[in-house]
Amino acid sequence: MNNCGHRALPIGRFAGVLTMTGWGLTALLVACAPVGPTYQPPRPELPATWSGPSTPPNSRPNGVEKLGQWWTLFNDPRLDSLIQRAIAANPDLKIAKARIIQARAQYRLTTAAAAPTMGVSGAYTNSRLSENTGSSNAGTSQDLFQTGFDAGWEIDIFGGARRAAEAAEARLTAAGENSTEVLVSLEAEVARNYLELRGSQQRLATARQNLAGQEKTLELDRGRREIGIGNELEVAQAESQLAVTNAQLPPLENSIGQSIYRLSLLLGLSPLSLSEELLAVTPLPTLPAQLPATLPSELLRRRPDIRRAERQLAAATADIGVATAELSPRFSLTGLTGLQSTNLSDLLSTGSRYWTVGPTVRWPLFDGGRTRANITLNQGRQEEAQAAYEKTVLTALHEVEAALLAQARGEETRRTLAAAVTAGERTVKLASGRYRAGLTAFLDVLLGERLLYQSQDQLVQSEQQLAVNLVALCKALGGGWDIGQDQNKTPEKMTAKTVVSSQATPSGDMNK
Repeated sequence: MNNCGHRALPIGRFAGVLTMTGWGLTALLVACAPVGPTYQPPRPELPATWSGPSTPPNSRPNGVEKLGQWWTLFNDPRLDSLIQRAIAANPDLKIAKARIIQARAQYRLTTAAAAPTMGVSGAYTNSRLSENTGSSNAGTSQDLFQTGFDAGWEIDIFGGARRAAEAAEARLTAAGENSTEVLVSLEAEVARNYLELRGSQQRLATARQNLAGQEKTLELDRGRREIGIGNELEVAQAESQLAVTNAQLPPLENSIGQSIYRLSLLLGLSPLSLSEELLAVTPLPTLPAQLPATLPSELLRRRPDIRRAERQLAAATADIGVATAELSPRFSLTGLTGLQSTNLSDLLSTGSRYWTVGPTVRWPLFDGGRTRANITLNQGRQEEAQAAYEKTVLTALHEVEAALLAQARGEETRRTLAAAVTAGERTVKLASGRYRAGLTAFLDVLLGERLLYQSQDQLVQSEQQLAVNLVALCKALGGGWDIGQDQNKTPEKMTAKTVVSSQATPSGDMNK
């Protein structure tokens, strides 16, 4: 019992000295603000509203609630299913999740570097001095038993470690925003390829419908030639028109196949996995009556690329402080206590105690300009990040304005082509009747059919492009995820599950 009491004495004294010194250095640490610039989030100047002429009449600011799952505006269950499966299995999204794991681990490594370290050790050695040393112990071997407890702490007085943790935290958040951007792009790519697939299928169906009509016309012309009221020229013209229409089928079939392959890749499947599911012809989804819209100021919160660029700027600013801290002295507090004896039986006795404790300071006085060059390097990187942030904001504004303009003008084109199709159908009907009555040449029928087919094909392309423009608009507005409560998440809560959570609700918070 007495031995135990005596053994507690050096450890208690060691802990007391360590604690008193630590409290003194901690007070100094609190009194010193971290070196380097203190980050201030940028406040870019943004327009109050979007340009009036480019805003479509059927958009509305309160459509912003639709942006979380904007693809449901098309009311197409197949599209909904494809996007859900892409979120669950897309390779790029898996890469983004892995990068979040790496960034979170790096954050923990950085913050752990500023924490005290503690450890225990034990050792046994057997040594023998040479007989030619002249020592009284020469030629004899000696045992040494040792056990101890050690601790160390580099006090972050000038804030280098705090700035490093600040930079790591910003990069962790930026990794989450990068995953969000991948998610938004994935949803848009799935929707775009799906709409192109349905558009190509509808164009193919239109071509085949016109082909069937042209085959009937050719049969009619051949019959007229055989009974003597037609001629070879009319037959040749009908055959030429039929061949031209036939030539349109292979490119459309190729476009359909390529769209299915791209969708398979986005879903992480082999090329032919979706063929059976998607080859059945389905009309283009109907466009919504109301389009989502939001204000320019919302882009700073909604666009993940802007949020990522802002976090990268914050990290670059903190890196300047990390580099600047290298100019200042570095203070450490270390201690070691334990038991040491040449006989194992005496190891636990009072006389076996030993300890050492105290602060140390290290201050590099000359390094050939390396530290100051590193500060300049990080200042340049911070300026680059600032310019990248400004460019990202400007690009976002341009993308939204361009998407709004394309949507408005695309709707005008669709209405014009719809009127052209109606007129073309009437023209073909009149020309065919007059040709059968012998009142006009067959060339009028051919010209009418050709113009009608072109108008029908252009109308389908216009409707397809209008739908694709809507996808681009929703993506430009930052749609595809929920910005709800992610502002209050801490770095410790940033996990790879933030992306996986979107499988159940595709508008998942990327910082959960």
